[in-house]
Amino acid sequence: MSIFGAAAAANTNPNKSTEVQQPPSDSVSSLCFSPKANFLIATSWDNQVRCWEVMGSGTNVGTAPKASISHEQPVLCSAWKDDGTTVFSGGCDKQVKMWPLGGQAVTVGMHDAPVKDLAWIPEMSLLVTGSWDKTLRYWDLRQPNPAHVQQLPERCYALTVKHPLMVAGTADRNLVVFNLQNPQTEFKRITSPLKYQTRCLAAFPDQQGFLVGSIEGRVGVHHLDDSQQSKNFTFKCHREGNEIYSVNSLNFHPVHGTFATAGSDGAFNFWDKDSKQRLKAMSRCSQPIPCSAFNHDGSIYAYAVCYDWSKGAENHNPSTAKTYIYLHFPQESEVKGKPRIGTSGRK
Repeated sequence: MSIFGAAAAANTNPNKSTEVQQPPSDSVSSLCFSPKANFLIATSWDNQVRCWEVMGSGTNVGTAPKASISHEQPVLCSAWKDDGTTVFSGGCDKQVKMWPLGGQAVTVGMHDAPVKDLAWIPEMSLLVTGSWDKTLRYWDLRQPNPAHVQQLPERCYALTVKHPLMVAGTADRNLVVFNLQNPQTEFKRITSPLKYQTRCLAAFPDQQGFLVGSIEGRVGVHHLDDSQQSKNFTFKCHREGNEIYSVNSLNFHPVHGTFATAGSDGAFNFWDKDSKQRLKAMSRCSQPIPCSAFNHDGSIYAYAVCYDWSKGAENHNPSTAKTYIYLHFPQESEVKGKPRIGTSGRK
């Protein structure tokens, strides 16, 4: 029996997803798809930002590495410009880079500590970056200095933008909400509804609230309007018996408004917050999923399977450690919300 167990435990791809060719040589820290076409960006602890083209459709899908750039230290985050021409990245070298695909990368911003997350705000033509130096910085790409530096209460761990809503999650469980029509003032500061460290955030597609995920296998669904507070709830996920894993990634489906969670248990699940139900639980991979992303129309869900560095170097064996990036093609039943049985008359 143990032989079968061992074989099953080592399966990095139990969901039979499509494997991305020539993955990074170290763990993946972020994934993001172009908003215009099926180009996938991955940033890695091997200091690289890589781009692949995803070609074909249905079961006949291939991936081709297109280009890459380097940072001086591990890269932690990435984002696309809304026109699909340019990629932004930030990392442990404290630099913010702009990479026009097919061209040379240039440094467009600096922080005083590693850059943990960033987002392009098309409505403002500004890049916003969050750092462990306890600031958010807005960058007009034509100028070397930040357009504005916003102090945060603590180190930035996560950032989400859906104009005019922006939420920054920091150490000490602070969630700092901004209305980007007045970006130099905090709109509201909330203590996370989750009792443990914030790992990821995702703004609702309708900008009326956000999801927050923590290291303690739990997600909070939070509405901003005071009259909607009764709709707030939290739920447990990415747990196996007494084992509790981090929720590493939250992604809203761009069409259906449902969302995916991915965790250090090696699983990804699809959920509907409005009917408060899980739509689909996928099989657990044998390593953590540190990051994930939907493509522009929600027909592809990309996820990385690799060591998440949660136990440091002593649990990392370079000779056996391998990084994978997989593409899952969601069925409509997995990602399309459905009303709860028996509640058709209630909203």
